[in-house]
Amino acid sequence: MSILAIDAGTTGVTALVVDEAGSVVAKGYQEFAQHFPQAGWVEHAPEEIWQATLEAVRAVLGRVDASQLRGVGITNQRETVVLWDRETLGSPRRAIVWQDRRTAAICDRLRADGHEARVAELTGLRLDPYFSGTKLVWLKENEPHTWALVESGRYAVGTVDSYLIARMTRGTWHVTDVSNASRTLLFDLAAGSWSDELCGLFGVPRDALPDLVPNWGEVGSTEPSVFCDLSLPIAGIAGDQQSALFGQTCFDPGDAKCTYGTGSFILTNTGTSLERSDAGLLSTAAWRSPSGELTYALEGAIFVTGAAVQWLRDGLQIVGSAAETAAVAATVPDSDGVVFVPALTGLGAPHWDPHARGTILGITRGTTRAHVVRATLEAIAFEVRDVLETMPSDSTPLRVDGGAAANDLLCQIQADQLGRVVQRPRIVETTGLGAAFLAGLGVGVWDSTDDLRETWQLDRSFDPAADRTAADAAHALWLKAVERAKSWA
Repeated sequence: MSILAIDAGTTGVTALVVDEAGSVVAKGYQEFAQHFPQAGWVEHAPEEIWQATLEAVRAVLGRVDASQLRGVGITNQRETVVLWDRETLGSPRRAIVWQDRRTAAICDRLRADGHEARVAELTGLRLDPYFSGTKLVWLKENEPHTWALVESGRYAVGTVDSYLIARMTRGTWHVTDVSNASRTLLFDLAAGSWSDELCGLFGVPRDALPDLVPNWGEVGSTEPSVFCDLSLPIAGIAGDQQSALFGQTCFDPGDAKCTYGTGSFILTNTGTSLERSDAGLLSTAAWRSPSGELTYALEGAIFVTGAAVQWLRDGLQIVGSAAETAAVAATVPDSDGVVFVPALTGLGAPHWDPHARGTILGITRGTTRAHVVRATLEAIAFEVRDVLETMPSDSTPLRVDGGAAANDLLCQIQADQLGRVVQRPRIVETTGLGAAFLAGLGVGVWDSTDDLRETWQLDRSFDPAADRTAADAAHALWLKAVERAKSWA
């Protein structure tokens, strides 16, 4: 028996087939385009996400026995807003991506009107363009003809998971889970349901939103005529970071993980206790069981980490691939005073400045591409340190995953910056693995989370340097650079 997991990320879709031992037996991947209509705007074409999903799934079906598949799990980039026609399933406009900064002025306006404290109380979030609610306000104010069809019920509103489920079921289901809902600014975190008060504040019709379902358990079935000839129960759903927390088997309060993806996200399981932070962390829903029990987490969201490496490759064109960065950076012992603040779409936790912009400081005649590349890896580690220093002190190993976790140099820099052991599992694609685990629980491939814990295997531990002097000095210089990057736009 095996599970098909679909990880619809920010730059592409990965399909995994995971067997009963928790091993990835097949993988397919398909990138899709990033659209930047204006400075600070980021969009995706929903149809391109769907086609990438089909291509990734077709790639794995060519390598496995499809008759052994028992269910589908879905995980996705969160906060991205998608609209689609309930009848045709076509989208009237491109999706507004979580990285998009166009709603900064709307956030400022809502803050000036005194709404932030109440929004934070209900949602565990803050007024930032990152989250979905202000994107919907922007659509309402700037595209009234499109919004009229939302209000009339013709267009559905959802996140990427709900859009994919609509496509996979030929429009039969309009659903999402608490981990995605809790990132919209429309979800009452304590009540575990959509909030009429918040829908009213943001002007979003409640009927346009998806129904809430548990994170595991059968939701519906895929329609073979539109989904690669597969008729499988959709049995697991989670936003990407909560899915990675689940995939890292962080089931107990205090368990923590860091995922290095387009951005980096640190989540700590807080159990059934809804904990609040005064230091820039977010309170969020981790998952809800079929019995209705809600598990919460504290999250530090960093917007640009892996995307900075992608920018080195595609924007500056100073590396040929992301994998090349470790070798290039290792040719120099340090960044020689160069500091890169990758605030390419503003700063997330713990600074929260949508007006910050990317900054490279300390350049001299002796600066080479290797110094810039190393400064990029160091920036990722600095950003993670900034978040973890706001979380309750903990000396337990930090579990890491995501594409950049395969970079040994980054993992070592991270351990040195934290003064704490960093553990990398054998399977670093824990986002997709978490979706597979959820779906497998939903259809009985695994009976309990105890079964899932037994599948986790260590690849390598990275021990921190005994002397913290150099690490602390580099971090102090980083904090100085961050202040210069703030309030730029």
